[in-house]
Amino acid sequence: MTTQIAPAAFAGRGRGTGRGTGHRRSRSLLRALPLLPSVLLLLAFLAGPVVWAFYGSLTNAALTGPGALSPDFVGLDNFVRLFTDPTFPKSLLLTVVFVVASAIIGQNVLGMWIAVLQLRANRTVSAITSTLVVAAWVLPEIVAGFICYAYFSKDGTLNQILAGLGMTGPNWLYSYPMLAIILANIWRGTAFSMMIYQAALNDVPPEITEAAMIDGAGGSQRFFLVTLPMIRTSVSTNLMLITLQTLAAFTLIWVMTAGGPGDDSSTLPVLAYREAFQFGDIGYGTAIAAVMIVIGAVFSIFYVALLRERPAPKAAEPSAPGPRHPTPEQEAAS
Repeated sequence: MTTQIAPAAFAGRGRGTGRGTGHRRSRSLLRALPLLPSVLLLLAFLAGPVVWAFYGSLTNAALTGPGALSPDFVGLDNFVRLFTDPTFPKSLLLTVVFVVASAIIGQNVLGMWIAVLQLRANRTVSAITSTLVVAAWVLPEIVAGFICYAYFSKDGTLNQILAGLGMTGPNWLYSYPMLAIILANIWRGTAFSMMIYQAALNDVPPEITEAAMIDGAGGSQRFFLVTLPMIRTSVSTNLMLITLQTLAAFTLIWVMTAGGPGDDSSTLPVLAYREAFQFGDIGYGTAIAAVMIVIGAVFSIFYVALLRERPAPKAAEPSAPGPRHPTPEQEAAS
């Protein structure tokens, strides 16, 4: 006998499904409602200035003259001028050297080294080291810049120490300006990396490293093959943050060398400031800032890709058994 299902049952089920879907949507909207102020603030203070910066780079805005009163739209003229300016490739190279040497290598490696050493030190030594390292980080950037200027200047602390040892030091800020600002930025920013790596290393289960030690792994093998892969996410996060911070560094460089001598330490932030506020060409300076935004976005995309965890391979699931058909003998018996 064939069982018939009334169409009304399907109609009622469809109405219930639609009502449930609408209820779920309303609940999702209610849950997202508390995020609305944060989204509005991000749009107003982050996305808004970025969009305005890109628009300003397409105008001839200036501090004085007709461009200050009513800027005109000039299209890509500022970018064409920038990419044909012989100063831009040098500033771009100096920026890359500054970021790689002082952040990716200097702050990252030194912060990791100090964090590893503090795991083996007693509490007193660890507390003193942390205080000395963090003290440079909590200083206002302009104060840290003046301290580094006094240290590296011709008659500064470093040359006085060398004179006490019977050596004559050079004028570091004139002869080696990039070396001076790289060392200054390492000194000031290492504390951030150290604190991130301290927290990450404290979360590594000691049983894992002890098991590797029992298996005969040395100290360097345990660090590079066991510990470092386990804190991979913290390493990528730290690299992204210190790279973006160093890419935008301005005050430290401006106080120490003002981009000089000449343009020997003129990174992209310093070049943008000079063009916009010393020479009054706001549109051209904003074009340099727009290039910096793109460079920062490229670094961010690269580091976000590193942050993604590699999915573990899934075991093959057994296929569901299909319907069993009776054999000819079973059909004959039946």
